[in-house]
Amino acid sequence: MAIANEEEFRVYNSMTQQKEIFKTHEPGRVGMYVCGVTAYDLSHLGHARAAVNFDVLFRYLQHLGYQVTYVRNFTDVDDKIFRRANELGEEPLSLSNRFCEEYLVDMADLQCLTPTHQPRVSDHMEQIKDMITQIINNDCAYLVDGDVFFAVDKSPNYGQLSGQKLENHRAGERVAVDSRKRNPADFVLWKGAKPGELSWDSPWGPGRPGWHIECSAMSSHYLSFRFDIHGGGIDLIFPHHENEIAQTCAACQQSRVSYWMHNGHVTNNNEKMSKSLGNFFTIREITQRYHPLALRHFLISAHYRSPLNYTVSQLDSASDAVYYIYQTLQDSEDALSPFQKGSLKEVPEQKGKTARVTSAAQECISNLRSEFQTKMSDDLNTAQILTVAFQEALKFINSSLNMLKKKQPKQQQLSMIESLIAVEKEVKEVLNILGLLSSSTYSEVLEQLKDKALKRAGLVENDVLHLIEERTLARKNKDFSKSDQIRADLTVKGIALMDVGDETIWRPCVPVEQEHNALPVEQTASTTG
Repeated sequence: MAIANEEEFRVYNSMTQQKEIFKTHEPGRVGMYVCGVTAYDLSHLGHARAAVNFDVLFRYLQHLGYQVTYVRNFTDVDDKIFRRANELGEEPLSLSNRFCEEYLVDMADLQCLTPTHQPRVSDHMEQIKDMITQIINNDCAYLVDGDVFFAVDKSPNYGQLSGQKLENHRAGERVAVDSRKRNPADFVLWKGAKPGELSWDSPWGPGRPGWHIECSAMSSHYLSFRFDIHGGGIDLIFPHHENEIAQTCAACQQSRVSYWMHNGHVTNNNEKMSKSLGNFFTIREITQRYHPLALRHFLISAHYRSPLNYTVSQLDSASDAVYYIYQTLQDSEDALSPFQKGSLKEVPEQKGKTARVTSAAQECISNLRSEFQTKMSDDLNTAQILTVAFQEALKFINSSLNMLKKKQPKQQQLSMIESLIAVEKEVKEVLNILGLLSSSTYSEVLEQLKDKALKRAGLVENDVLHLIEERTLARKNKDFSKSDQIRADLTVKGIALMDVGDETIWRPCVPVEQEHNALPVEQTASTTG
């Protein structure tokens, strides 16, 4: 895979609201901090989108040759955690630890690489208290009754990321303003402990950090006050990231993040998906019915900054696309296995001749590389990467496999084998960078996809095999109405029957009532079907 020059990679910077050429503070190295989850419940689809989008960025930067220090935090000290722990009669840190571990399970399922560091607030109290002390010493915070507030009036550039104006917070607040604040927009750096509440000792009395300070303290601890990328969901721009900038600059005037990157919302029927609206789905709820690779495929099917509308048909289409990819790879592996190194006795090289990759294969590879590089270097435009050139590469593999079954001169056969190997390698490279290449075997992934399809259909495989037998008997008796009905009924449930010679096999498909959202026919038909 060709490596893009640094000058060719452009990212959208939320601070400047434009695409900029990506330049690092330190040549060859990238520091990236992404806001993680507040660990009080199972993570939902919005969390999955942020994790997958920034995992793609992490993988792509590594592909470009950068050494990346990727930090993604856990908020394990928070009012929501305290409330949930109180409801369940559980210790707050025990509860948050449990959901941190559940999040890591979800991340592994979604094939997100493990970040370099995954700090938790509870492990970084000293760094947080040190930063608050520095902010106080720089006359940018004040103490009231055991609470420490940041004074936004001391931040002349407050609002630079979000466009929010301080005067907008002075009156007409929908939320009751704490009368102890000097300015309604002032925010808490340290909360004094309530009776019986988990707390940590500090120079200002027992308490715990406010939400925003944790990310400033942990990002500076692991990446210094100057680093390259700070990411998170678009809903974090204000107040979280705006307040981060203000307090970090108050602690160190030389602090600077080069690029602020934010992913768009996940919507449900075009309404933002959130716990407060009760219209969200947990990652676990989705992966119980769909393969995690299908979910990942869905999550990168739109540009990371665009809203992503959740529908069942979108997931069905993503699942079908993943099945087609893995069926193609499995078919290729099966066909090439006799010809791999150490097993080429069936196709001896002719003396003085070397098998070469065909011009058609070279063109296929060139188009795939060019399209991949063009789109990824343009602010990680994953939306169209698995369409045109990628689909042409899969079609090339499938047509070549059909040709390989036919008798042909040995040298031509060798050339076709080399071409297949070269194109397949390129396809797998793209899948790997996008996080869609599983560590499981192709056959294992296909079986997992079939298991999920059966679950969605409310069937077990024996049910399908029994219906195949019924259909075979109906066809033998020339009862084509019944055989067609059996096939149609299964297609409605997302199970496709395909007649291959004298045998009938099945595979998942997009349920018939959602065919208008399916991929084109040439993308869904495998070489076995």
